[in-house]
Amino acid sequence: MRLPERSGDQVRLGVAIVLPEPWRAALRDARASFGDPLARTVVPHVTLVGPTVLEAGRVAELEDHLAAVARDHSPFEVHLRGTGTFRPVSQVVFVQVVAGISECERLERALRTGPLAQPLRFHYHPHVTVAHDVPPAALDRAFDELAGCEARFPDADFSVFDGGDDGSWRIVRTV
Repeated sequence: MRLPERSGDQVRLGVAIVLPEPWRAALRDARASFGDPLARTVVPHVTLVGPTVLEAGRVAELEDHLAAVARDHSPFEVHLRGTGTFRPVSQVVFVQVVAGISECERLERALRTGPLAQPLRFHYHPHVTVAHDVPPAALDRAFDELAGCEARFPDADFSVFDGGDDGSWRIVRTV
């Protein structure tokens, strides 16, 4: 995973929809079985705002921004089914979001304004990563073994994560 560099008192954060149990544990264990070293440090999630660096002095502005976005968006159902990949552009296999896509896109656009405004490296595509930067055979296995994966859950919140220099991501706030 490419992490933006921090300097001074900057914070590195991300915003995501965290999968509830039992899917969280199941997809974490699956990711670990494919040899992905991030399996135990990155909770299974649908990214809304990827790794972003923010000046510490803007945290209060961020809190207000998150609250405003949450007020303007209603809960929705997330339906995950089957697998997809970003290969050959990126060595990633994921579980697809098949319902809740437009809601995730609206949340992403709303969140990526104000203190979280930044250019995107790739077009936003909601998904749950299950294998990243592992050998091709492990990517193939992840794609095949999780092809039948299916989960449905209501989403009423999103979480803010703090990204450590060690690659771990810790939930610091749920909105």
